[in-house]
Amino acid sequence: MRRISLITLFILVGTGIKAQQDAQTSMYFFNPLQFNPAYAGTKGELNITGVTRAQWVGWDGAPNTQFLSVHSPVLRENIGVGANVAFDKIGSRSGLNAMANFAYHMRLNKNDMRLSLGLSGGIQQYGYDFSNLIVTDLSDPNYTTAYRETKANFGFGAYFHTNKFYAGFSLPRLIKRNIDNNTGNSYLQRHLYVMGGYVHKINTGLILKPSVLVKYTGSGPLIADLNVSALYLERFWFGAVYRTTDCAGVNFSYQINKFLMAGYAFDFPLNGKMLNQWGTHEIVVSFGLKGKNNAIQSPRYF
Repeated sequence: MRRISLITLFILVGTGIKAQQDAQTSMYFFNPLQFNPAYAGTKGELNITGVTRAQWVGWDGAPNTQFLSVHSPVLRENIGVGANVAFDKIGSRSGLNAMANFAYHMRLNKNDMRLSLGLSGGIQQYGYDFSNLIVTDLSDPNYTTAYRETKANFGFGAYFHTNKFYAGFSLPRLIKRNIDNNTGNSYLQRHLYVMGGYVHKINTGLILKPSVLVKYTGSGPLIADLNVSALYLERFWFGAVYRTTDCAGVNFSYQINKFLMAGYAFDFPLNGKMLNQWGTHEIVVSFGLKGKNNAIQSPRYF
């Protein structure tokens, strides 16, 4: 691994790591269970969503992330259960989060207005392996031994939605965890997520859906993902996203059949990280299966 590439990478992303430690995606609206346990079961179907994201392609040690979530309603629309896994690697450091989710859904009126409250629990793993780095002091224990630690964590979320609107907030990891086995001065911070979106029908064939995801942690600035998507003929999604302080991008997806959807997103940096790289690429695949007696029959756009 080239020394110059690694040094450049850590200098440029150092502030971002401090500010936003959780792995992020541009097509967050297809996988809200990643950060909000209250979303479990709200689609009214057994849903499996996988995401893979390669950031700053062309740089050695650039971030690479995979997400997988599974969730479904049980006891008709009253309870939702699910699980989500996220694996994130940047340079010689990697992290794994695996959480089980439980949500309780309350119908607020007869017009499909619902409020969901969710809890999650699982493991948070963090570690590093510097054995592949080029170092000048081979006796430094930080570069001759690997470190990995697994600890429990818990999360909470709330999610309000109708057929045309949704809003929610969550703290996916409530416990602040130490990630430094030497000094004890580095921590995985708590992250607050606030989400919202709206569906507006232009005509019989075109639907517009603006959405926002705001992310905040006490060690850094507020970050917002702003997205506008258009759904054409209930099958083609086209969208554009802007992430404050970071990037802009485009995304699209195709509903292959009533069970399967696939999407792609491309981001390009706006903050000086354009040197010798080819942007960020993201692929999402989602599978949904409704039961014959499913209580939620109307189309779901989020």
